[in-house]
Amino acid sequence: MSYVGPDFEPPRPRRSRRGPMTVAVAALVPGALVGWLVWQAVGDSGDGGTSDKAAAPSATGPASSPSPPGARTPTAGGSSTGEKPSPSPSASSGTSSQPAASGPLKGKVVVIDPGHNPGNFQHTADINRKVDIGTNSKECDTTGTATNAGYAEARFTLDVSRRLRTILEQQGATVKLTQDGDRAWGPCVDERARIGNTARADAAISIHADGSAVGNRGFHVILPGSVNAGGADTRAIVAPSQELGERIAGNFVRETGSAPSNYIGEGTGLVVRKDLGGLNLSTVPKVFIECGNMRDTKDAALLTNSAWRQKAARGISEGIVSFLHG
Repeated sequence: MSYVGPDFEPPRPRRSRRGPMTVAVAALVPGALVGWLVWQAVGDSGDGGTSDKAAAPSATGPASSPSPPGARTPTAGGSSTGEKPSPSPSASSGTSSQPAASGPLKGKVVVIDPGHNPGNFQHTADINRKVDIGTNSKECDTTGTATNAGYAEARFTLDVSRRLRTILEQQGATVKLTQDGDRAWGPCVDERARIGNTARADAAISIHADGSAVGNRGFHVILPGSVNAGGADTRAIVAPSQELGERIAGNFVRETGSAPSNYIGEGTGLVVRKDLGGLNLSTVPKVFIECGNMRDTKDAALLTNSAWRQKAARGISEGIVSFLHG
């Protein structure tokens, strides 16, 4: 997710403070240090596995990619007009999985939100339409960012989301994706939140990758701030969302070897924001994760690596499992 976009404005500089984040720092620093050493070794070696880079989107449409584990067969959806199409089953309630017969997550519902959509760039009128996010109005969605070689964030997020779904289903969870390559564009940020709310998710996560400056590296998890304005009221989910985010951050370090962001979050890997519609409108515990910076060559080498994406999915899943087990 690039911070250059209507729903992803850069947070204003804030003074260093002490408080709940101190707990997160204490929990993450040892793991982050180990992760940083491993990460530097991997990053400096170029790429330890097979790269999966794609050409930049063209007028003929986004490049296709092999279906990763857990992929569903896409169905037609969306609209070529400036009007939002009538809600379809997948648009109104998300793309659902069948829960496993048994497992530690049996009875739990997880909503995964693959950031953006590979087709968004072909539907600029649709994604530029303003929607209400409680505090103000913002565009429906953005196209997302991409690596310098053209591997789109939307392809990355869908791949990791499918891998994550497979892992969670194997543990008995019912998993819903806000989109699964089954619609031409979107959904809008308000609908993404609504899908999680309607599903009464026990946990929800939005998968992204950043588009920051070269040299900015690492991941960060975005937590909802306390918002009570218009149709947004996050007060009840702030605390559980912070716990969810801390658990995901710690496990992400352990599984991927990546370090917390060196350019945002003050080394904690955690950032609080009040300007994201997907968080503002959520009534269930929810966080965003920026898995790395697509515009940095070392981070891009990881993000385009299939084996690393599997590690990312595993780290996120273990954080979610830890949160749901309490």
